[in-house]
Amino acid sequence: MKNTGLHAVPPPAGGCPEHLWQGFDFGVPAPALDRLPQGPFAIEDDGGWLLAGSSTPDAQYRANPGMGFVGYAWEESGPSLMARAGRETLEQHLSHLLAFPFTDVLYIRCDWRDVQSAPGQLALSPIWEHTFDMARKAGKRVAFRIQSSQTGGQPERYSLPDFLRQRIPYVTLRKFRTGSGFPDTYQEPDYTSPAFFDALCELNRLLADRFDGDPALEFVDLMMYGFWGEGHTGGYHNPLPYQACEDAFLKMTAAQMEIWRHTPLAVNVQTDISRAGNRAVQELCMRQGTYLRTDSVLINEPSANEHMAHRPPHTAGIIEDGYFRYFDPDDPRLAADSAGVTNIENTILHTLDLGGSYFSLWTEGQNLQRYYARYPDAFNALGARMGYRVRPSWVYQRKRGSRMELVLMLHNDGVASIPGRLRLSLYAENGSLLSTGTLDAGQPFAGRTRQCAFLLPEGYTARTVSVAAALRDKKGERPIRWACGQNIRPDGRFEIELQPADSTRWRKDV
Repeated sequence: MKNTGLHAVPPPAGGCPEHLWQGFDFGVPAPALDRLPQGPFAIEDDGGWLLAGSSTPDAQYRANPGMGFVGYAWEESGPSLMARAGRETLEQHLSHLLAFPFTDVLYIRCDWRDVQSAPGQLALSPIWEHTFDMARKAGKRVAFRIQSSQTGGQPERYSLPDFLRQRIPYVTLRKFRTGSGFPDTYQEPDYTSPAFFDALCELNRLLADRFDGDPALEFVDLMMYGFWGEGHTGGYHNPLPYQACEDAFLKMTAAQMEIWRHTPLAVNVQTDISRAGNRAVQELCMRQGTYLRTDSVLINEPSANEHMAHRPPHTAGIIEDGYFRYFDPDDPRLAADSAGVTNIENTILHTLDLGGSYFSLWTEGQNLQRYYARYPDAFNALGARMGYRVRPSWVYQRKRGSRMELVLMLHNDGVASIPGRLRLSLYAENGSLLSTGTLDAGQPFAGRTRQCAFLLPEGYTARTVSVAAALRDKKGERPIRWACGQNIRPDGRFEIELQPADSTRWRKDV
């Protein structure tokens, strides 16, 4: 397993109580072995200082790892509406998604039966090959979720493949209230069954053998209890005993964490409406640096939004909302409020309020183009602030004995903190690596600054150095783009002009 600098924390006890996430101690990530000095940098330590560089925010969208806009190659009902109607191919559907200027990640959410039809082997539906192939060619990324159940298809079609339907017992869910338009009962896998756990582990091992560590794979949603794998069964009673269900849910989660060693996992923020052990699962996940996702923004419980807004800073937040999932600018339900903000724009902009790292675009690439042409402001605002947006806001040069020191004050203009660790590398004018190291996990936090320092080699006399940044997480290290316009070289590094020791710009005792 790669050393990400995060340490394991024991899972919470059974029957985890509800509590605020704001200010809650989920455990502190262990210090990295290559931690950069991050202050304090006292004035007594230097023999003179000056401002060697600075930068200001850039409103241009920056597609970086650990954040992005997510187009749906497949959702629970299938691909685009046109493809479902046979009026476009899967390749055309994906091409329309990739043509939207904000699309970064292609997402697959399908049933278990769409990836496995027999023991010990995968049988991936065609959308998988198309998605990975087209994403790689376009320089995009992929994510996915496998569902054990959903509300569509029964009794003709179940989410589990037929061979597992013969092995895994099912339980009957009964509706809380009649007259809702949904069936009175649903059949749901018995998640406490040893046969279900064994099958889940086999599937995840098969998928991990194929995809874990794949550079194109961005994250994987945990397979959770209930409808769509979201940790609930909606308006239906969970007939499973609470403690047995929580124990099974924790066991499922821990197994997936163990299997997916090089890919970030995401846990749903769903409240424990179905008495399945969600709180305990979410606490376990937050202690391990798991991403957090929500499947609604406006129509969501207060505690769910509080959790998303106050998740541990070194985790990413994935925002989905399905109420206007087709982004149709001619949708008759589309309405503007007293400020002229449409209900779709309202949803988009609330992603910023939750500190979102990802926003879901769903399946309709052509509608997205039409909607953006008519209503560009909300998408542009999201592109300018979503996720993390890091830049060297101040760069100080200091005299430290016989050497020079650079103190960088990095600012994050985004609404999300770094989902992992930021690694900085300092390069000499000739391109050779001078020094490298990492910041503390999550730093710089959303809307905040973080300082760090590099000591230059003894006798370094070149006039410039440059700084590159990368995200370090379970996937390893991936370069990121600075979110500023000043001093960015063609290779993506931020260039700093150094001053000689006899410069008239040095300040001391001022």
